[in-house]
Amino acid sequence: MAAYIARRLLGLIPLLLLISFAVFALVLAVPGDPARTIAGGLDASEDRVAEIREELGLDDSLVEQYVRWLGDVVSGDLGTSLFNGRTVAGELAARFPVTLSLALGAIAFAAAVGIPLGILAGTRPGSLLDRGLSVGTSLGIALPDFFLATAMVVLLAVKADLLPAIGYVDIAENPVEWAKHLLMPWIALGVASAASLARQVRGSMIEVLDADYIRTARAKGLGERRVLGRHALKNALTPAMTVLGLQFAYLLGGTFIIESIFALPGIGTYMLAAITSRDLPVIQGVVLLVATIFVFTNLLVDILYGVLNPKVRVT
Repeated sequence: MAAYIARRLLGLIPLLLLISFAVFALVLAVPGDPARTIAGGLDASEDRVAEIREELGLDDSLVEQYVRWLGDVVSGDLGTSLFNGRTVAGELAARFPVTLSLALGAIAFAAAVGIPLGILAGTRPGSLLDRGLSVGTSLGIALPDFFLATAMVVLLAVKADLLPAIGYVDIAENPVEWAKHLLMPWIALGVASAASLARQVRGSMIEVLDADYIRTARAKGLGERRVLGRHALKNALTPAMTVLGLQFAYLLGGTFIIESIFALPGIGTYMLAAITSRDLPVIQGVVLLVATIFVFTNLLVDILYGVLNPKVRVT
């Protein structure tokens, strides 16, 4: 197992370098003179343009710029916002717990809803429950999260006055209010993930329950509950781990609209504000963080998959 993990970690090095260069190259994607564009375009003063060129090191060669930028990133320095003077790393450290809470709650909702529904439908293929699940999951996947979020705000916050519509309360300050402020965002983000997970678990359960070793276990006289618990669930839920891992990484990087709707001070609203103001260091910092999370989440999924299925360790 240690060799398997070591191979996966070594494989991350070139990928992380490639990601870092792609993020650094965002400065090259700015049309025209990046310094003038960031400074405000043709109306920007020459002093402001020169200040930004010096701050971004645009007068150096591309290799020098990349090496210097990469060295700063490795040391934890993601730069400083061009407009408010705050460090990007400090802002991300303050805002990331909000986005992490949002993603963890959404994936917990997805697992709590999707796995049981998938198991029930997978053990009763062709039943009324199975058909209903098929319709429900199709609807859950098709509904945009922002539409669901807006509908819940209107119904649960504005009309029924059951939950707060906007804002965020730190969990250390008041855990109950923290959960109340995040409940609607959790559901809005988690519905599509729950639907995808339910479909995955259903398909896996049907396939596993048709396997020879399940028929053998039943022929030995084992009860259905024991067959499901000891033999079927472990193999049926293993592919679902991949879905959960990818969905979690997606949720961490895809909360921008939901954070805006509910006025949550996470990295999503931070990124949107940076795009609007063309704050390049902030954009680079957020993109690098999200991409790194995707990479390490996939690594964790690979490792857990290897723990549950020893056959994959040889690859």
